[in-house]
Amino acid sequence: MTKMVVGLGNPGSKYEKTKHNMGFMALDLLAKELGVTFSEEKPFMSLVGSTFVNGEKVFLVKPLTFMNESGRAVAPLLKYYNLDSDELVIMHDDMDSPVGRVRLRQKGSSGGQNGIKSILTHVGTQEFNRVKIGIGRPKNGMTVVNHVLSKFDEEDAGAAQDGIFRAVDAVNFYLENGDFQKTMNKFN
Repeated sequence: MTKMVVGLGNPGSKYEKTKHNMGFMALDLLAKELGVTFSEEKPFMSLVGSTFVNGEKVFLVKPLTFMNESGRAVAPLLKYYNLDSDELVIMHDDMDSPVGRVRLRQKGSSGGQNGIKSILTHVGTQEFNRVKIGIGRPKNGMTVVNHVLSKFDEEDAGAAQDGIFRAVDAVNFYLENGDFQKTMNKFN
């Protein structure tokens, strides 16, 4: 068996540490813990690294397509590595959860998350694993776009970091045992 863990975000220093890049931040931490380095795979518009966990190949992927086009990178990689959608884990920000709250799902709609919308369109199924990291709703009349493209304020920075650690713990647990339902039971 092989697995692919994808962190969603926007490439470039302008977007580093923004709320929309929670998936990138979590994937970077996971890569550090697993000793994985990334290299650019231009045909797939992604940074890709790989390792083995319990004898299983694991690909870590950061699409470079910008959030709204994430599926253009994910779908060709699934096909190239001959993976089924149930071997895919997407780590991403979730505006419908409080800052730092982690929720795991095995299928469902996009919930308004544009990266997930793109993946649903390009992969052609709702049946893939998600690790959603809460970023909360916009405050003080801020627009959704400005909210997701802003950094966490001091008040929320600690909870956001805790969410990243918890998301990585959940993915590590899943990679060790291979059962996403069991992982959901433990981390939801």
